[in-house]
Amino acid sequence: MAAGAGRRRMPDEVRAAAVRTGIFFAFTLVALIFSSLASLAHAPKAMTSGLMITGVGVFAVVWGLLEIVISRQIAAQRRRGPGTDSPLSGSRPPRH
Repeated sequence: MAAGAGRRRMPDEVRAAAVRTGIFFAFTLVALIFSSLASLAHAPKAMTSGLMITGVGVFAVVWGLLEIVISRQIAAQRRRGPGTDSPLSGSRPPRH
């Protein structure tokens, strides 16, 4: 299947947020592996700093995931245009 044949391209801000989140996730995994190896080597100073970096990385990953969700919603709202109030507006006839 050709690239992009079935799917639309993600907006730039969503793609940038996804790349940032992936990089944060990779660094968090590296810090977690570092702190695990430091724990096995009985190196408390290295383990403490590794765990602190891992905690900051988890915070950054959650922040990035929220950024992805919010930027996807903003991009979808921009695509719908200014005349619609919500994604469900006009999906069902109004009740009388």
